[in-house]
Formats: sequence, C-alpha cells, structure tokens
Amino acid sequence: MAVFLKLFSLCMVLFLMVFVNGDSLKEKAELSQSRASEAEEFQSLKNSSMADRFVEEANSTWNDHAVNDPDEIASMVDMSVRNSTERRNLGYFSCGTGNPIDDCWRCDPQWHLHRKRLADCGIGFGRNAIGGRDGRFYVVTDPSDDDPVNPRPGTLRHAVIQDAPLWIVFKRDMVIILKQELIMNSFKTIDGRGVNVHIANGACITIQFITNVIIHGLHIHDCKPTGNAMVRSSPSHYGWRTIADGDGVSIFGSSHIWIDHNSLSNCADGLIDAIMGSTAITISNNYFTHHNEVMLLGHSDSYVRDKQMQVTIAYNHFGEGLIQRMPRCRHGYFHVVNNDYTHWEMYAIGGSADPTINSQGNRYLAPANPFAKEVTKRVETSNGVWRHWNWRSEGDLLLNGAYFTPSGAGAAASYARASSLGAKSSSMVASITSGAGVLSCRRGTQC
Repeated sequence: MAVFLKLFSLCMVLFLMVFVNGDSLKEKAELSQSRASEAEEFQSLKNSSMADRFVEEANSTWNDHAVNDPDEIASMVDMSVRNSTERRNLGYFSCGTGNPIDDCWRCDPQWHLHRKRLADCGIGFGRNAIGGRDGRFYVVTDPSDDDPVNPRPGTLRHAVIQDAPLWIVFKRDMVIILKQELIMNSFKTIDGRGVNVHIANGACITIQFITNVIIHGLHIHDCKPTGNAMVRSSPSHYGWRTIADGDGVSIFGSSHIWIDHNSLSNCADGLIDAIMGSTAITISNNYFTHHNEVMLLGHSDSYVRDKQMQVTIAYNHFGEGLIQRMPRCRHGYFHVVNNDYTHWEMYAIGGSADPTINSQGNRYLAPANPFAKEVTKRVETSNGVWRHWNWRSEGDLLLNGAYFTPSGAGAAASYARASSLGAKSSSMVASITSGAGVLSCRRGTQC
C-alpha cells in the first residue's frame, strides 16, 4: 500500500509539472504573439507619413510605398556592422575624377545605403536644392499612369504630387509612359540610381511654381505634346491643363532645382527649358543627344522677370546629333563651366535680350562645316546692340577651328553674378565629363 501511494504521488507531481509547463509555454506563445502584434502596429505607425496623419489618416495604402529605407531592413544591419576603420578603407580618393559632385558620393560602394548624401553634393546656383532629403523614401512599384487625376499608389505620379518631402526611388527597371504632364510638388527627389528607368513616348516632367527639386538618373526621351485634360498637382488640387510643348523637363516659375546625371534626347520641344522667373538652377552631368533646340533659358525678350535668373551649366556632355541652343539665353546670368561640346550643327551658345554669359574651362569641338565654327550666336540682334552684352570665354579649349565671339566691357559686378563655382582646367574636361548621363550603378560597388 505504501509503495502504491508513493507511485501515485510521483505521477501527480509529474502531471502537475507538465500542466504548469504547458500553461507556461502557452502564455509565452500568447505573449510572443501579442508582442509581434504590438511591433507590427508600432512599425505601421512609424511608417505612416505626415500626409496620412493630416490628410488621409484612414487610408492605409500609403504605407505600402513610403518606407524608412528603400533597401529594407538589410541596410540597417549593414550600417551597424561598419565602423570608422572600415569607412577609412572605402577608397574615397582612389576614384576621384576632379568632378566635385561625383567625388562627393560615387566613391562609396555603399552609396545605396546613403542615397540622401547626394543632396549635400550640389554645386552652382542650384546647390541649395535639397529635394526630398528631409522626408521619407517612396518606392515606385508600378510603371502605369492610367489616371492623371486619381493616380494609383505606387506610381511615380502618386509620389510626386504628395505634399510631404519624399525621396523617390524605383523597385525595378521600368518604362513609364505618361498620359499627361508629370506635375511635381515641392521638396521631391526622383532618384533612378541602381535601376534603368525611362520616361518616354508620352508626356514628361513639369516643375511649375514650386521649389527644391532634384532629378537624378533618368532616361528622358521622345517626349510628346499632351494636354487639354485634367491633371492632379497635389492631393488636394487638380485642374485643366492646356497643350504642353513636349519638353523633357519644363521649369516654370520655380527655384532651387538640380537636374543631374540624366540622359536626354529627341523631345518635341526643348530637352530642358527654364522660363517665367525661374532661378537658382544647376544642370549638371547630363548627356544630351539627337535633338534640335536643346535648352531654352528665359521666356521671351520682353519678359523682364527673367533678369533674376541664375543658371549653372556644368560637367555636361553635349553629344551627337545636336543642332543648337546649348543653351539659348535671355536676360539673366549663366555660368557655363567645364562642359564637353563634341557636336553642334548651327551653334552652341546663343542669346538675346542682354544675358550675361560666363564660359569657363569648356571644350568646344567645332563641326566640319566651315560656316558653323562659331560657338556663339546673338539671335536676331544687331552688332550695335549686342557688343555691349557681357559674354566672355575664359580658359576654354577651342578645337577644329572653333571660335567664341566675346563682347561687353567685362564688368566685374556682372560676371560675379554669373559665377557659381571655380572652373577646372579645360584639359580635365574629358575626365570630369566621362560619366555624364545615367550611371550604371550596382549595389555594393562604386557607382
């Protein structure tokens, strides 16, 4: 009997241990599930944007695209394991080209983890354009543009119209055919690095009455006139648009704009136009090809508000198939510095209405046509008028019979307003512009 009681007691103890451990495991599982739910809820709150909280708080679709890092959590892990010693081994100076924009960020093999560093690398009159540096990332996942009034979340149009600052990146290669102008909102960066993004065969980009925009790493080509349609420009506004000219990038009444490392060609009107009081603009590291009227800076001879315009044109390659307007200037102050001109059919730099043009350290290769050797052209203006305009060539390399016709008294104050950075020697132009256009960037290697 005593033995039976001892066995019974031992069995009860074992039963209680299993029961208690089972409850404990169940409680731990429930606690773990609860914490996971709390973490998920917290992450959802973290990922919600300012626009959601104040404009469309009940709409959860925004969170699918506005994320803390376009490369997801892996970037945070990667950053945490790198110390200062490893950063010293990145080789920042071994890949230097003399191009201050590129040398600021391209040497870093982890550029994709530090995308927003680009915003601190600007030069020239548009150097203070911060784009979406202070906002969240927005990942474009959908190349469609079915409805310009009510764009689908995940599309480029949905990204650029938001009120909050955004750094816009792309999940994969894509060709975006825009039904109507892509009307941007302020404080946006479109960053095409690491993928192959074409905006082509439809409408293109409009920057109108806004500020702080960076456009980097896009193929922009075959842009067509569109319009006579409703188009949304912000979450709270859309309106009727008349016919657009078909510019690649149209800058209208805007400031602090930086257009960098894009490849542009074959649009219906200009590749880049800046008009109607626009200023504080840098156009750098772009590759222009196969186009007639490349760049217009200034609305008309009678539009005197453009006298405030200041534009830097630096480190670009003006390549095959170009005819004229690289740029064509009105009023204003224009710094043309360290560009490579390897083709034009009529002229390279033109102007009217007394613009100040400061050409420094460029390489001008004239075409074979003996009647097209002149770099400059005063458009429909008599010598008695334009001889007072301040146009100068300083340190330019003039090849194959190219010549620059200077004018003006060279007033120091005027050229000071047309100077935005120190020019490098024209002998460095080949190196400085070697990466002009869209870069072939891959994660984990120097761009």
